[in-house]
Amino acid sequence: MKFKTFAAFVGPSIFLMLLFIAAPLASVFVQSFQSTQPVLERVEVETCTPGFPTQTCTTEVKTRPLLDASGKIQTTTEWVGLESYANVLQLDRVGQALADGAPGRILTIDFWKALRFTLTLTLVTLPLVIGLGLALALAVNNATKRLRGQIIFVSLLPFIITPVIGALSIRWLFIGDGIMTAALEGWLDRDISMFAQGWTIELLMNFYRVWHVAPFAFVILYAGLQTVNQDTLESAIIDGASRFERLRYVIVPHLMPLIVFIALIHLMDCYRAFEEVVGFSSQAHRITLQWLTFDLLTPDDSGNRSISRASASAMLTMIGIVILLVPLLRRTWRDHRGA
Repeated sequence: MKFKTFAAFVGPSIFLMLLFIAAPLASVFVQSFQSTQPVLERVEVETCTPGFPTQTCTTEVKTRPLLDASGKIQTTTEWVGLESYANVLQLDRVGQALADGAPGRILTIDFWKALRFTLTLTLVTLPLVIGLGLALALAVNNATKRLRGQIIFVSLLPFIITPVIGALSIRWLFIGDGIMTAALEGWLDRDISMFAQGWTIELLMNFYRVWHVAPFAFVILYAGLQTVNQDTLESAIIDGASRFERLRYVIVPHLMPLIVFIALIHLMDCYRAFEEVVGFSSQAHRITLQWLTFDLLTPDDSGNRSISRASASAMLTMIGIVILLVPLLRRTWRDHRGA
């Protein structure tokens, strides 16, 4: 292929990636080392109260943001180095908690609390997603042709539903007098409140993630099953291999590149989880790193946003994703070089 033809195909994609991915990422990286604060001014304000026969007036000095000619708040930006990262990580509180012999206090810090739940959600659901997706793929592959279409359609429904709508649907089943809560109360003969404590909310959020993402793994693995060498399977049957042995020594090794691909997508997507917190309204009990960044960008009562801390939180999230992906990328590279 000529270079001009290659550039014509690849050029637009590279340009859009630089515009919408690389440029914003570079901007966030720079902002994580800066601090933007409003310019404040101190003015004397006289307040008078009605009175008879004379008014009572008091003068006090107040601090307020300085406005420019267009009525917008003036801001100033200065380089603060790693101060924003220190404010997010709060390593002084972490060290104090460890020195006092109370490591549990670390989870009261927003970043570490979000990191703990994000890692738990990502690593716990990964094997469940792959296992359930493989089980569905094997079941559909062994089903009769008449039933395959219906099973595939039903299995794909959770993946088609919008993430926030899916999370809200699971929440409505269990919150208050939801259908599932009422059924559990009738079965256990006791009152149940699934959203009164953190561990039950975390359990439901893990269930939702597996329910929503497993169909993606199912589709990828089902397609991979169609390429399994049937001669190898027949040879294994003739040699007396059981169903489990055929799965372990023939099917799974053949599907391993696809399993690694699913793991890569799941780690990148789940580590940036946000919809679960919104759908389950779990801010009081469980938050994710992506939601923490959003919360830092939410204006406070005076309209200020913690842009520098939000940028630092976003960069720490990116670093976490890279660390999680390194083992899988190394395995992929070794397989590529071996091939």
